[in-house]
Parts: sequence; structure tokens; C-alpha cells
Amino acid sequence: MKKIIVLLLFVSCFSQAQQAKLNKADKEFNSFAYVDAIEVYEKVLQNGYKSPELYEKLGNSYYLNGESEKAANCYKSLIEYNTEIDPEIYFKYSHCLKALGKYDEANKMMSIYYDKTSNTGSKKELDSYLTEIRNNSRDYIIKPTDINSEFSDYGPSYYANKVYFTSAIDTAAVKKKIHEWTGQNFTDIYVANVNKDTTLSYSGNFSKKVNTKFNESSPIFTKDGKTMYFTRNNFLNGKKGKSEDKSTFVKIYKATLVEGEWGNITELPFNNNQSSFAHPALSLDEKTMYFASDMAGTNGYSDIYKVKINADGSFGSPENLGKHINTTGRESFPSVDKEGNLYFASDGHLGLGGLDLFIAKINSDGSFQNPVNLGEKINSPKDDFAATFYDKISGFFTSNRDNGKGFDDIYYFRENICKQKAEGIVYDAQTNLPIAGATVILFDDDMKEVEKISSDDKGFYTFNVDCSKKYYIRGLKEEYEPAEVKLITNAVHEKVNKNDLFLSKKQIPIDEGTDLAKLFNISKIYFDLDKSNIRPDAEVHLQKIIEVLKQYPNMTIDIRSHTDSRQTHKYNEALSDRRAKSTLEYIVKNKIARNRLTAKGYGETQLVNKCADNVPCTEEEHQMNRRSEFIIVKMK
Repeated sequence: MKKIIVLLLFVSCFSQAQQAKLNKADKEFNSFAYVDAIEVYEKVLQNGYKSPELYEKLGNSYYLNGESEKAANCYKSLIEYNTEIDPEIYFKYSHCLKALGKYDEANKMMSIYYDKTSNTGSKKELDSYLTEIRNNSRDYIIKPTDINSEFSDYGPSYYANKVYFTSAIDTAAVKKKIHEWTGQNFTDIYVANVNKDTTLSYSGNFSKKVNTKFNESSPIFTKDGKTMYFTRNNFLNGKKGKSEDKSTFVKIYKATLVEGEWGNITELPFNNNQSSFAHPALSLDEKTMYFASDMAGTNGYSDIYKVKINADGSFGSPENLGKHINTTGRESFPSVDKEGNLYFASDGHLGLGGLDLFIAKINSDGSFQNPVNLGEKINSPKDDFAATFYDKISGFFTSNRDNGKGFDDIYYFRENICKQKAEGIVYDAQTNLPIAGATVILFDDDMKEVEKISSDDKGFYTFNVDCSKKYYIRGLKEEYEPAEVKLITNAVHEKVNKNDLFLSKKQIPIDEGTDLAKLFNISKIYFDLDKSNIRPDAEVHLQKIIEVLKQYPNMTIDIRSHTDSRQTHKYNEALSDRRAKSTLEYIVKNKIARNRLTAKGYGETQLVNKCADNVPCTEEEHQMNRRSEFIIVKMK
């Protein structure tokens, strides 16, 4: 960006929502009996039998139901075990803590999550920031516009199918002054029509009343088209204002449309003669103005500020957007896209050179997230700044990159969006039958809801998703526990990602022949090598069975223990029998009547796969045969 732009800016020196708790329906299921797995887990914990598995299952269930405090307590207990856990636990724990207002603790958990997933988050280190920028780079189509001249053309602003821009071109519309630094004219505001193919056609000088012999730039318009704000040198009603050291800075002015002509030009009340105020931008609701200034309290050469616009048209006091937006360098040219996100130019945040364009996404409370560099295509080693938006994915910006026509040129950009599909079927986890009418919600990486749909009559759902992003897909249905899957998309356009969801009923029907081990995902009861005494980690599983037996005092079960084939038949049968009977004795000691239990070891006589004697098998295949079963023999 050339000195004329520097002068214009600052003459002296560039002066969760989380899903709500599901309603729990009290349903009657006629002749069936049901086990509420979560209730069993809670009772097992209440009885003093604890394990990482229990805390993780309970925590995830509470988390998916929006019970943040309960989930946080479970995750805290899980982490205190100091065992290897899924890094996503720290992610979920962090969101629960934020929901509880514990932001410092939440940030610590998110930091651990970043470390464990090799994700630096918002921490840009000097030895990695270029890689991070490249990884975050969006794919843009960039084209120069036809309104560029040999002079400086910059600062486009889109409104009502026209682009209003700043140029040093001499059209003799008003008497121009030559700037001694550049040999170019002082700038005026000009107009270009936006054609159907988004090319621009020059339309002429904007307004003789707005444009003067000094610099004007950066016009923006209210939605009704009756008010505009713009930047101008400290010059109003034929008088030039100066600072105490006789410098002429820039200010933000307001003009109104009267009978088709722009007039009633006034400066905004927060301006002063000692600093520069430039490049206004309006929030979507037009209740906030953003602008750049080097006023007292600025972090660097220039910062982005905001100021409230009151209902009566008056203004509040300017507020600095803070150090996560502003640096010790230069932040300027704010603008707002169609979703309320803030774009601005900076050379203080790590970038590719000169001024780079950054986006700071807006939060639900109106604050902004940490800025992200827009990447290599829209940013260059030179100055890139002043973006305006034609629609959600396209617009215009300014750059003095190589091979331009003049000093600064205006370019068209359009994000070349890579899209994929996320689709799947919602199943009943017990019956493997599809569930129609299930609610399926797509969340982004920050757990903000993106879209909500219902599965069709075949249980099918589909979403359109962006490439190279992380999502969470959650399934909900009355009478079922929620389920969630994580989706990380790659950069392949139109790829279809299959993500089936399996929902488990909150209350699961049981009857004679039901295997409680399968119900509670108990693959085996662990014993020490060649021993049959119950280990502490086995006790946790057995307590689940005991709780079911307490709920149904007329239930009798048969305990069955199985081994793999890697010993003699006689040895395996004897060992499995001792273990089955040891399991029975443990349950009896926990006040379950002996006449309600039978136990037998089957050794390797009931293998579930091919892994018989002398058949090569993997450890995982052998594991399938080493199992415990708790078969309901009688319910009444």
C-alpha cells in the first residue's frame, strides 16, 4: 500500500449452545421388563465401585443430555485416574466447564486437548505459523476488476448492486490537489455497477458535495440507503482542522440523502483533532460501528474500535476491541460479512507480509473469536486489505500485489468452496433396525449447532458439510439415549462420508435367554493368570449384574465362563468352571440368594469362531472366545 493510503489513514504514521436436557418420558411397555443402564451405573457408583469406564460412560451420557454439571463431575473423576483417555474427553470437559462459568479451568482443559491432538489452537508460534496459515488457507478465485487504473484504487464497499470505491484518478469532477508525497491526486469516492457476471463497470464520481479537494474514502451505507458514513481529511464547511502540532488527520463523517442528493454532512462526535479516525463499518443490526484509530490507549500504530449507535442516532464512547484483535502493529480497514463476522487488515498478527486480511468470527454474545489469517491466495507478500462482501462467499478487496495495474488495485474474490456429504442411517442398537423420525443435529468444531433434521422412514439422514473441517453428528429420539459420532472431513470435493448412528434404548427389554453380559458390554470377567479369585476390576462389572438381580428378585441366571483354545481341553474346562463358580460365590456374598444362581465352565467347547486347536488366529480373534455370559433363565 503506497504512501497516499498511509496519509489518508493516519497522516503522521498510519495514525453452547449445548443441546438442552432431553425430556424423560415415563413410558409403559406392557409385558416387557426393562433395565435402565444409566441407573445401574449410578447405583454401582453409589455402592462404592468405581472405574474409569463407569465415569466415562456416565459423563458422556450426561454430556449428550446437556447435564453439564453432572458430566463435569464425571469427567473430573475420570481424569483423576491418570489413565490414558480419549483426548475428546478434555474437549467435552472444557465445554461443560464453560457452561458452568469456569472459564479458566475450561481453558486449561482445552490446552491439554490441543497438546494431545497436536492442535496449536490459537497459539501461533514463530516456528510453525506459516504451516498453520497454509493449513487454514481457503481456496479463493481471485480476479482483477476492470475499474483499476494506473492510480491508486482501493477500499471497495458494496451496496445495492453497486461498488463504491476510492481512487486517485483525476476526473475533473472537482478541483483536485496533487499530493506531494506521491505525485498523485488526492482521492475521491467513485461508483461502479456490478454486472450479472460480477464484473465492474465504471459509473462516475459519487457526489460533488461529499467529495472535496482533500481525501475522501471508505463509504458505507445503512440498509435503508438514507445514511452514509465515510472518511475524510479534517475538513468541513471549507475549514481545515489541525492538531496541536499543526497536523491534519482524518475523521469519520456522516451524510444523509435528501431529495436524491447527499448532504447534511457532519463529523461524528467521538472524533478529535489529535488523532485519526477512519474506515467505518456497521454491524448487521446497525447498532454498532467499527472503525480504525490511533487515539490515546491504542495498543500499536492503529487499533480496531467499536462504538454504540443509540436509537436516537447519538453515539456512545469508543471501546478498543482488545489485545486478541489488536496488536502492537497496525490493525485497520474493518468490515463485516453477511453473518456478522469481522474482517480486518493487520501486520501485527503473523502473516505472509505487509498487511494481511484476517477474519474474527462473531460469538453469540457479540464478542469475537481469535483472528484467523485468510491464507495464501487472498493474502500475498504485499498489502492486502479492505474487503467488502457481495454475498456469503464472494466480494471485493484491495491489494498492491505484483502484476497489478496501478499502485493499489481492486480484486474480485470468490471462495471456491469444497463441499462433501455426511450421511448415514440411525439404527436401534439392540435390534439393528432403522429408526424413523429421529432428530439428527450437526455441530461444528465449537459445538455450535449448524443444522437439525429428522431421519426419514428408512432412518436415513444427510448433511452438506465443508471440506477439511471437524464436525459432530448427534442422534436423538424419545425412549433412547443420545449417540454422537465425530466427523473430520478431508479436502476431496463431493466425497460422501458414511456415519451411522446407533441409539440404545433408555430402558432395554429383557426376558428369559437375555445375556446380561451383552447388555452391559461385559466381554469377560478378569482373573489373574491361572487363578480364579475375583479382581477389583472384575468387581465393577459384577456389581452391574448384582444391581439387576436386586431390581428383579424373582430372576435366576446361569453364569457361563468360556476360554480360548490355547491350552488342553481338560485344563480349559477345569479353569473356566472354577472361575464361573468363583463368580457365583462373589454374587452370593453380595446378598443374592444362592438358589437364584447356577454356574458352569465350558472351556473351549463353545467357540464363536474358527479358532480351534492349531488354527492360526490373531489375539483379537482369541479374545472373542474368552468371554463371560450371564443368561437369564427365569424371570418369575
